[in-house]
Amino acid sequence: MLISGERSTQPEALEGLAVQRVFGDLRDPAATDRAVAGCDRVYHCAAQVSTTSGGKRDIYRTNVLGTRHVLDAARRHEVARVVVTGSFSATGETAFGRPSTEDMPFYPFARHTPYTVSKVLVEHECLRAAASGLDVVIAASTAIIGPHDYRPSRMGRVLLDFAEGRLRAYVPGGFEFVSAQDVVEGHVLAMRHGRAGRKYLLSTEFRTVDEMMDLYSAVCGRPRPSLRVPGAVMAGVAELVQPLRAVLTPHRPGRFTPAAVRFLRSQRRADCSRAADELGYRPTSIATAVEQAYDCFVRRRLISGGRRIAVTSRSGRQAAAAQSVAASAR
Repeated sequence: MLISGERSTQPEALEGLAVQRVFGDLRDPAATDRAVAGCDRVYHCAAQVSTTSGGKRDIYRTNVLGTRHVLDAARRHEVARVVVTGSFSATGETAFGRPSTEDMPFYPFARHTPYTVSKVLVEHECLRAAASGLDVVIAASTAIIGPHDYRPSRMGRVLLDFAEGRLRAYVPGGFEFVSAQDVVEGHVLAMRHGRAGRKYLLSTEFRTVDEMMDLYSAVCGRPRPSLRVPGAVMAGVAELVQPLRAVLTPHRPGRFTPAAVRFLRSQRRADCSRAADELGYRPTSIATAVEQAYDCFVRRRLISGGRRIAVTSRSGRQAAAAQSVAASAR
């Protein structure tokens, strides 16, 4: 069963999936209760994602209260287990650039986006529910890239811009990326083998932005942008442009918001050894994920003149699962 907020939202995302589609709103506890009723296990993947400082109330109501509604309904209906999608941004940073683990405490006094704060509170809701007896596991993802990106996501838009020659510049840095295939596999493993009340980080690999640009270039058959803007310069520009963008184009978020630049410059790394040891998590390749994303965009004719490329996945079952999770998270 899959709960969807709007009847008109990307209907192609659900094509060919053996799911019962339920229309509702996570912010409505009654609608959420009806969707959860009769379910034995629940994957809660939906969230309002943003790298801007606006929309605080909507983000809170969707992410935090929406999660509370799902977990409360799961407890009432005696659901066996709930896997909640968390965010790496809600995990504490380590000193001297060491990879972060699930146990690193979140530092609340730094500059954080409303989305990041909401995902910290989502984890608190999960722990609250666990303390009340619900079997809940957190599967925290890094930056996702892969096929069936129907919004599309921020990473998907960067790939589209690159393929169409609209990406004129980029910012050096790096981040942890996870393929859609791996994040789905991690959720399935968390449902099967995770320990109640535990959090598991899911990443495929760390890549610098220069490495990602080279990968995009190889997949798209285009040279990467020649303009490589220093991070400090782009951070200043983003701070100046953000207030104007909020007024002039409030519904079209920029590629390089102040938060997005901070994320890239942080070059944070994730330690996924807990997921590997306890779940049997074995990540694949970001190169394959980019190929799959590009091929999916070409198939959907979002890239003009693009060529289909041969990509492989672990199995048809996981491809369908990736499609289902991607659709439910939009």
